[in-house]
Amino acid sequence: MNRRSISTIALFLVVTGLSIPQTATTYLTPEIRRVGDKLACKCGSCNNTVATCQMLECHYTSPARTKIATQLKEGKSDQAIIDGFVKEVGLAALAAPPAEGFNLLGYVMPFAAILLGLAAILVYWKRFKQPAAAVQVEGAAPSPPPTAADEKYRKQIEAELAEMD
Repeated sequence: MNRRSISTIALFLVVTGLSIPQTATTYLTPEIRRVGDKLACKCGSCNNTVATCQMLECHYTSPARTKIATQLKEGKSDQAIIDGFVKEVGLAALAAPPAEGFNLLGYVMPFAAILLGLAAILVYWKRFKQPAAAVQVEGAAPSPPPTAADEKYRKQIEAELAEMD
């Protein structure tokens, strides 16, 4: 190998190494994912969690992951880290609201809406269900005889049909 090819290979390795900058939190460890799954990404561009946000250099997720990693190294519990984010940002920091108070409505309403929809279908079905055609059963009482009004309308229909022919 000549000197030029060795310098080319060295330059290639240096450029390759520099083009992949990595920090300790670039890789999402299972511990960071465990805590990040409970926190919402607040960048405003996505509806992901801190663990699942895929935006490169997200202005919220990248510092949040770094903060989570630092606090995990300090020995803080997952809940203590989450409580710290809630203290800073409020309940909006959570990916899912706590199931208490007014927030409980968010958990109950989908099931209530399904039950209400099923009840509406049942009411509609009972109210507008077509009755089965009357069948003359042997031994049952015959249908009532036609009244004078029925006879009047029958004659009128026959007269109009005769005019059409």
